[in-house]
Amino acid sequence: MNKTIVIGSDHGGYNLKQVFIACLKQWGYDVIDEGPDCLDSCDYPYFAAKVAEKVKADDNLMGVLICGTGQGMTMTANRMGVRSALCTNEFLARMAREHNDARILCLGERVTGQGLAVEILKAFLETDFGGDRHQRRIDLIDTVAK
Repeated sequence: MNKTIVIGSDHGGYNLKQVFIACLKQWGYDVIDEGPDCLDSCDYPYFAAKVAEKVKADDNLMGVLICGTGQGMTMTANRMGVRSALCTNEFLARMAREHNDARILCLGERVTGQGLAVEILKAFLETDFGGDRHQRRIDLIDTVAK
């Protein structure tokens, strides 16, 4: 897998994004930060779109999106056609990757503690897609969602 992660947030996820960037670099990942670059109030759909567009264009990229709850980022990225998962624990992160081949992890800084969030990120990145029967189901998502 490519060791490049595209990351974005809004003001509600900015602090956790900074923690994640430091962890990712420590773990040997290259990081593309799509913003914002400060805590000023901003609109999450713009940043979700930037990350989703990059991930959608390159099958080797993974993404991370963080806002206050993670809900808006998840909805935006999924609407753009990139499987994205709002994860609140490590099990959900592993299943999002193994069963659903999620390419963007979404979190809420205001609802997930920093230590747990780092463990969720680690679980997401260390889990591979299981393929096989799971691929058939992902193909069905694309079929029934049209």
